[in-house]
Amino acid sequence: MSRMITCSKLNKLAEGLSNPPYPGELGKRIYENISAEAWQLWLAHQTMLINEYRLSMLDPKARDFLRVEMENFLFGQGSEKPAGFTPIQQK
Repeated sequence: MSRMITCSKLNKLAEGLSNPPYPGELGKRIYENISAEAWQLWLAHQTMLINEYRLSMLDPKARDFLRVEMENFLFGQGSEKPAGFTPIQQK
């Protein structure tokens, strides 16, 4: 049986994550308050940020940037798309 939580990102009852997706207190907060669906939305947004800004995960500044954006996306006002970003149109 799935673990159900009230997702603070989607504002609805939804399936929770099976384990904390991030270390420390932030990971615990995500596990307790963010649904699997909202986490997948973040992963897609994170991929877009990494690609658009050409971030290297070896760079501590890039990891810090993504952590801040993750908190904004999941718990704040949202994460901004890069200036001039246009999604690829599906045919």
